[in-house]
Amino acid sequence: MKAVALIVSAAAIFAGGSALAQSGRGAAAPAPVPMKKASELLKKQEPPVINKKLADTINQDNSYVIVSLGKQRAYLMVGEEVYIDTPISSGKRAGMTPTGKFTVQEKDPDHHSSLYGNFVDRKGRVVRGGISLKVDSAPSGSHYEGAPMKWFCRFSGAVGMHIGILPGYPASHGCVRLPEAIAPIIYQKVKVGTPVEVRPD
Repeated sequence: MKAVALIVSAAAIFAGGSALAQSGRGAAAPAPVPMKKASELLKKQEPPVINKKLADTINQDNSYVIVSLGKQRAYLMVGEEVYIDTPISSGKRAGMTPTGKFTVQEKDPDHHSSLYGNFVDRKGRVVRGGISLKVDSAPSGSHYEGAPMKWFCRFSGAVGMHIGILPGYPASHGCVRLPEAIAPIIYQKVKVGTPVEVRPD
């Protein structure tokens, strides 16, 4: 009889523990936190601002450019006044976009990169995209096609200003990427010899 009583007690304890476990499993789980969109994770950049009052004053002979890597902004200046204040995207690692005082060395409205781009087939279809000629070799039957860098203004070696994607943070291989609507304006208002100062702050 004692053995039977012990078995019954053990069964009751097991059942109670099982019930508790089930009640714990059955409790409402916290609602999952919805994933944020990629666009929400990026740093928001203020849009470009153009001082239209200076449109008739600024020209290729009196303009100069200041690039702030810390603020991720570029300024097209005339005297002490800002004609264009625009977001940019500079080199993704420190030192990729050189700092210092430079001048515009070359202008090319339809420039293509000699280092970065895609490998494409005879019909122009991308075989491998986002490549660097420094490290990648062309697959059989493909050839290199440089990435477009429209409204290119070279100011230091291979580095210049041109149209590019602005993700909200430094992401280029060294160039200063500009918004599509702003790059042609800066291109028109500078010339070979225009001062460009790139500041780290």
